[in-house]
Amino acid sequence: MKSKKQVLFPKHQKILEKVGENIKLARKRRKFTTVQVSERAGIDRKTLYRIEKGDPGVTLGAYFNVLRVLGLQDDFLRIATDDEFGRKLQDLNLLGQK
Repeated sequence: MKSKKQVLFPKHQKILEKVGENIKLARKRRKFTTVQVSERAGIDRKTLYRIEKGDPGVTLGAYFNVLRVLGLQDDFLRIATDDEFGRKLQDLNLLGQK
C-alpha cells in the first residue's frame, strides 16, 4: 500500500525546512558524515537527506533519532511546551465559571 503524501501550506513547509537546515548545520558542526549519522540513527541515508530537506513525510521517530545522535534529544521536549493559546482558552473558560 502506497503511503499518502503529506501536504502543508507553504509557510508551514518553510518551518520544516528550517528545522531540516538546523539539523544539517548541527551535523556539520560536529563534523559527522551523513553515513555516520544515518547508521547511528538506524535510518537510511536517503531518509537523513529528506530530514535535512524538511520532508513532512518522514516519521517523527526518525527526526528524534537524528537529534539523539547529535546530542540534541532534549530539544524534542520543547515541542508544544509553551501553549500560550491553550492557556488563554483555559483562562477564558475559568473566568466564565462562578
